[in-house]
Amino acid sequence: MSFSERLRIAVRYTFAFGGGHLSTFLSTLSMLGLVLAISLLIIVLSVMNGFDKEMRERILGMVPHITLQSAIPIEDWREQAAVVARHPDVIEVTPFTEFDALFMRGDNIETAMGVGIDGGDAAAVSRLLASLSGDEVAAFRQHSNSLVLGVGIAERLGVSPGDELTLIVPGADPAAGARATRFESLQLVALLETGTELDQAAAIVPLGLASELAGLGTAVSGLRIATRDLFSVTRVGWELMNNMPTGYYATNWMMTHGNLYSAIQLSRDLITILLFSIIAVAAFNVVSSLVLVVFDKQGNIAILRTLGAAPRDIAIIFVLQGAMIGLVGVALGAMLGALGSLVVPDLVSALERLLDMNFLNTDVYPVSFLPVDLLWRDILVVGAVAFAMCVVAAIYPALRASRLAPALILNQDRS
Repeated sequence: MSFSERLRIAVRYTFAFGGGHLSTFLSTLSMLGLVLAISLLIIVLSVMNGFDKEMRERILGMVPHITLQSAIPIEDWREQAAVVARHPDVIEVTPFTEFDALFMRGDNIETAMGVGIDGGDAAAVSRLLASLSGDEVAAFRQHSNSLVLGVGIAERLGVSPGDELTLIVPGADPAAGARATRFESLQLVALLETGTELDQAAAIVPLGLASELAGLGTAVSGLRIATRDLFSVTRVGWELMNNMPTGYYATNWMMTHGNLYSAIQLSRDLITILLFSIIAVAAFNVVSSLVLVVFDKQGNIAILRTLGAAPRDIAIIFVLQGAMIGLVGVALGAMLGALGSLVVPDLVSALERLLDMNFLNTDVYPVSFLPVDLLWRDILVVGAVAFAMCVVAAIYPALRASRLAPALILNQDRS
């Protein structure tokens, strides 16, 4: 038999226009199982990729990769920043001052982590204030008592840009003998809305004001450092610390967000294994379906054998049928999965509006929306593995069909 004849028979056994109702029904069931498994795997992988991307680009874009601090306030931070900037793996160095703060508005009181940054430093502004408009950034730079507050804190306080808030912060002058409480009136110039956990805790003020409130004078708390490689921060931090005077210590994002990133990666791997097992079950369904097709078509197989078809021809016909089931299932599943990945964020947003609830909240999750990052690499890998499983699954039914004895089958049909 020629290849075209084998293919024509496989097509007749696989699709509805072939006339074989049982074989086409079983083939359709196998295809549907593959479509559902592949589309579900692609959608879930896209969501997990989205969380991974948001973690790397959005959250770690605002959180310093490495933080250099000292046991005492850093007075000569400009000189030390110049030393740090000479490291080949460092791309940005910005000073900062941290302080614990209470914000009071009427009867409402909220805690926050105050951070002071230099409004004239383009690197600091681009990382922490990237979500603000140009006018809001200009207002932050112009006012010495300006404040940018996370949208979550602002909602709980019931304030909006233009309002004044009272900041309560303990003094940090050890010569005073006691930590005197400081009160400061700040003007809210903008709200920080990044869609991340920072919206629930961030309070950003000018660097000079933060140092004054923390009792550091002209000194700062430390240096925020961005590196070229997120995963080399331990080595880079150690090298930077060795170049600093005694008393400096380094922390990095892995200490603060490493567990979260590892949890995302572990969840992605476990879900991938789980869903690939579903594809394996769908491939096993191809085996059972083709075995039933062989049983249903054994009369046809016997006739083909008597007309001169070799056992190899029969085997190839059923392998081709398994390959066509896999090809159609992979194509439709990949198409449905890609379309579903693009629709899922809007669908979740619509459900949130309909049910008047948030499925993801930055009080619990790292982002407040469902991120999606559809990668063609995932589609190709999933499709290739599923197709290979279907072809392998068709081998056993094909071998069984090739070993049928035509004389015995025709004798059974006659009797």
